[in-house]
Amino acid sequence: MNFLFDPWAWWVEPFIDNPFMRSALWAGLLTVVTTSVVGIWVVLRGLSFLGDALAHGVLPGIAIAFIIGIDTGIGAFIAAMVMVLGVSFIRSNSPLPEDTSIGILFVGFLALAVVIMSSGLGAYAGDLNRFLFGSITGTTSAGITRQAIVAAGVVVATIVFYRAFLVMTFDEIQARILNLRPRLAHLGLLALLAISIVASFETVGSLLVMAFLIAPPATAAIIAHRVPVMIALAVVIGFIAVITGLLISYHHRTAAGATMALVAVALFFVALFANLVHSSLSGHGETAQAHSSHSH
Repeated sequence: MNFLFDPWAWWVEPFIDNPFMRSALWAGLLTVVTTSVVGIWVVLRGLSFLGDALAHGVLPGIAIAFIIGIDTGIGAFIAAMVMVLGVSFIRSNSPLPEDTSIGILFVGFLALAVVIMSSGLGAYAGDLNRFLFGSITGTTSAGITRQAIVAAGVVVATIVFYRAFLVMTFDEIQARILNLRPRLAHLGLLALLAISIVASFETVGSLLVMAFLIAPPATAAIIAHRVPVMIALAVVIGFIAVITGLLISYHHRTAAGATMALVAVALFFVALFANLVHSSLSGHGETAQAHSSHSH
């Protein structure tokens, strides 16, 4: 209960006394900005499965990049874009639904990653745990700078294409009528999704990046009804998850990425429960008002 009885020591001192905690905090907050802004469209358009597939699909790209000696971010981005283009190709050239093409590529990329990691070459592919679960406490200043550039780029792109994303999300026919090129906008959204995942996997890992892509935006979507408010609220909720998760991890020696993800998911269930209680109370109030009007 030190977080209540000695709030300064619990909430503030870890960031003041430890440079690695300050770096982790900046990395986490920038990850939230990158993933939450894109995550709102992922939640509203029902693209969660594609996001999950992309988060796992970067693994073979990372492994190959390690083996040939190039930056893992480049390998991850190439793998993610190959998956995005592959999904679009199968969707356009087969009668199969989109989730089937995503599933085929998901399994294929994951299997390729396992084959590479289990082969003789895979011995040089580095620490798999770092790619799966992240290493936020080992974030460098160069990593933070790169994350800041990507976060700024994602925010600018979302502002520029906001109208196209919005109309496409709720009425694709209207988007065509307004000449907003919904197919091109969809491809652009997938590219932004790939970029946000690639930029975030070093911080929270490819397995846990989905928690930040989905949990804060889904929580915001329960509470708010307007997209700009949802985006702002998702970022705030993500910030709370990062700060709280980092401090729990620091004080109790748990995995930082997983703890932050768990807090983000817990906040979703808190919001869901609060929404159910509010709906129930509102329903009782309306029922009582109806009975009162009938009695008069």
